[in-house]
Amino acid sequence: MTATAALTTAGTLGTLYVYGIAPAGIRTPRAPGVAGAEVRLLTEGGLCAAVSDAPASVRARRRDLTAHQAVLGELLAQGPVLPMRFAVLTPDAQALCGQLRSDRAHLAAQLDAVRDCVELNVKGTVVPGYFADLVRRDEALRALARRTRERPGYEANVRLGEALAKGVAREARSAARDVLARLGPLAVRSVQGPVDDEQVLSTSFLVRSADEERFRQAVAERARAVGDRLTLGVTGPLPCYSFVDAPYAPAGR
Repeated sequence: MTATAALTTAGTLGTLYVYGIAPAGIRTPRAPGVAGAEVRLLTEGGLCAAVSDAPASVRARRRDLTAHQAVLGELLAQGPVLPMRFAVLTPDAQALCGQLRSDRAHLAAQLDAVRDCVELNVKGTVVPGYFADLVRRDEALRALARRTRERPGYEANVRLGEALAKGVAREARSAARDVLARLGPLAVRSVQGPVDDEQVLSTSFLVRSADEERFRQAVAERARAVGDRLTLGVTGPLPCYSFVDAPYAPAGR
């Protein structure tokens, strides 16, 4: 959706919890929704929204997060879906149907963009203790290690430890760039997520469903190639959260 007028955080009578938007004609998900509510479809203008009655309070409890994902999983299994984040509410069915009508072209274009695709998230974390080979290949580290052996002490050990940690992180980031260069051509699009000193790679890939196995094999191949520096993991298939711009309003209260 391009506007947020139909989304609210008020859990009043008639308020609906929204899971996602899909093309009209799909089957209603059988999985119970948040707070055990029955899921139903609202159809308007060739689109439909999966909704359920909103509970009086929406909290990020595990069972409700799991229910949200289960409903999206059933939608995803049938075709493209624009997933909503957890805890998106709309005042009533009329407001949501009006939103589907007014934003129909934009929503339909987004559905087309993710049709026959899944989202796969690849994360890479630094492998600690990658020292011996690093020292052998880095003249500056070899010299520092030699001086530390010759004149051991607290400050010398700290300097060596910091230099080694930076070297390990540098090698891991280099490995992460290699992974991205190899995986990028296998995806339609990619979006980089937040990284830090430990998790140096976090990227979501929009992958055609037909290419998913090939993509996973490429991740496994890269994991073997860089495993001394970087631990790789892949999560998915996921609803394409990272590749749609449907807004959300968290209803934590």
